[in-house]
Amino acid sequence: MVAISEKVEPRLTIQTVEIAPNTTAIRSLDWDRDRFDIEFGLQNGTTYNSYLIRGEQTVLIDTSHQKFRQLYLDTLKGLVNPKTIDYIIVSHTEPDHSGLVEDVLQLAPRATVLASKVALQFLEGLVHDPFSKRIVKSGDRINIGQGHEIEFVSAPNLHWPDTIFSFDRKTQILYTCDAFGMHFCDHRTFDEDLEAIEADFRFYYDCLMGPNARSLLNAMKRMGELGNIQIIANGHGPLLYHHLDVLTEYYQNWSQRQAKTETTVGLFYVSGYGYSEQLAHAIGDGLQKAGVGSEVVDLHTADFQEIQELAGRASGLIIGMPPTSSIVAQAGISSLLAVAKNKQVVGLFECYGGDDEPIDTLRRKFIDLGIKEAFPAIRIKEIPNEATYQICTEAGTDLGQKVVRERNIKQIKSLDVNMEKALGRISSGLYIVTAKKGEISGAMMASWVAQASFQPLGFTIAVAKDRAIDNLLQIGDRFVINVLEEGNYQDLKKHFLKRLLPGADRFAGVKTQTAKNGSPILTDALAYMECEVVSKIECSDHWILYCIVEDGKVSKPDALTAVRHRKVGNYY
Repeated sequence: MVAISEKVEPRLTIQTVEIAPNTTAIRSLDWDRDRFDIEFGLQNGTTYNSYLIRGEQTVLIDTSHQKFRQLYLDTLKGLVNPKTIDYIIVSHTEPDHSGLVEDVLQLAPRATVLASKVALQFLEGLVHDPFSKRIVKSGDRINIGQGHEIEFVSAPNLHWPDTIFSFDRKTQILYTCDAFGMHFCDHRTFDEDLEAIEADFRFYYDCLMGPNARSLLNAMKRMGELGNIQIIANGHGPLLYHHLDVLTEYYQNWSQRQAKTETTVGLFYVSGYGYSEQLAHAIGDGLQKAGVGSEVVDLHTADFQEIQELAGRASGLIIGMPPTSSIVAQAGISSLLAVAKNKQVVGLFECYGGDDEPIDTLRRKFIDLGIKEAFPAIRIKEIPNEATYQICTEAGTDLGQKVVRERNIKQIKSLDVNMEKALGRISSGLYIVTAKKGEISGAMMASWVAQASFQPLGFTIAVAKDRAIDNLLQIGDRFVINVLEEGNYQDLKKHFLKRLLPGADRFAGVKTQTAKNGSPILTDALAYMECEVVSKIECSDHWILYCIVEDGKVSKPDALTAVRHRKVGNYY
């Protein structure tokens, strides 16, 4: 039986579903959410999934977002007397899942919170009154009666350092929080329509899970030891049941490909301090664009051996400034410095936690070791906003490109010389793509552009995955494609091929005007078209975007489009 609440502004509803005996999903449906983690645009809203298991004892797995506070608490009280809740499992402490833990504890004072060590440390600062708690790790179990025995699986870095999975051996349901989720809001509880959810499932993986592919493979190995899994009850979107095998195989294949990358960067910070997770995640997204894997270590909880093992083999090191009061974190950084090598690169960022360790002292220590700085230290003087996260993404991409440069040169040299020369004979025009979303703007040189349809007028454009502008070219985003003029394009080409520091104004010194869709138009372009991204196809190291043209103008009717003739076809 499914019960759906009355819709209220801004379209927030609650759905409750019996997904197995004595097991209820409480799904908070956020129909209109269009952004997630600041930098990721959403097309289909999202859900926040919570679960209630009733044996002889009662267990609540995760809660919901603060925006659902009254709806969620009323729904929970309609399902169970909160005073009878014995355990609250916190899969991880990101606010969209743990935002109502304090409220639930006030209604369920006898409940014991079960979570990882890192999660409980964070919750102690979030919940203002003392509460019963217990650390759980892989292999730990609780028996709540009537056959419901719940086993825990440590799954750190998916996508926060404190994540745990929970497996109910009676119903064979695995509760995975962020892993295997998707931002897709729909009344259907399960993954009935594979075609409808595939794109969102992949986009979610790329944004949140891909940067920690190695951690995900480790978690999936532990999942395989649990036995037969009937349902994956995730934290966002439809639950996996109808296409469980297909979707988990996707995760396995994507993660194996991602983990095969020859380079890994270590991300070191203190979990739960300031905006460390959000900032590190944005940097990790930039690393992924450059084809670089990342592994995350919490300086406050990791042992020195773990820190040194990763720091010793990583090609790059990224460090979020810990609080000066954390002696453990300071010792962790000292152990990291002891194994750092001059062949590595480093990047530092402030966490805006109010007590950040000064950047310059640590920066000087790395420079004295002969370690190069991959990007200027990110210094944050106000609460991070979209522009801040874009700077972090660009910084991650810059560092990633530096550590893979040698690998890419080897790949270029490995191609058959005749084949690469033949491919290079495919000529193309010269264009500059410009886009703006909110306060963030970007631009890139493009040459792989081709008309693709008459009705509507549409074309395709290939965008390399390591382009920072990719965040501005998601499905539904609008941009301008500027056509360069033969014999009059060198200045624009030179300007937009320059490598800039993260956060620099890409349009400084360039004459522009504003399009109807808000994106910059280059005044000196031969022509421009205002466009919208309609669909997106993955193609190895590029995305192929199909776009429709909404408006346009030619400034010089008799002029010709600039054409590019390459000599080889295995690099730009």
